[in-house]
Amino acid sequence: MVAALARPGRELAKQLLLIQLGAVMVVATGMAVVVNAEWGFSALIGGGIFVIANAVFALFAFMFSGARAAKRITASFYTGEALKILITIALFSAAYMYVQVELVPLKLTYLLVLGINIFAPVLFINNKK
Repeated sequence: MVAALARPGRELAKQLLLIQLGAVMVVATGMAVVVNAEWGFSALIGGGIFVIANAVFALFAFMFSGARAAKRITASFYTGEALKILITIALFSAAYMYVQVELVPLKLTYLLVLGINIFAPVLFINNKK
């Protein structure tokens, strides 16, 4: 019963991650075809940074469920958010230091997926009415 309470949230998070991953792949492929392979690779890295960090957050956010686990839910949520921020910083740092990336597609794709993260849940919620 308790696990069933978190199921809709987990499904929404899974759908959102799949939409984000699909958008990253489409944009990266489009940039590789239209501009060049370096732009496509940079777009893939920029979007991948967000998707990976968001997947870690989703894993921690929906780890627990039920009223009795309220303190664990809160702690897990904040842990997931802190890890998301740290992973984002670490992956951007690694991309800047160790990989030859183009900054425009890297940041544009990151911001695109961030926008999807902001607006897609509104579409999911309005779609169910």
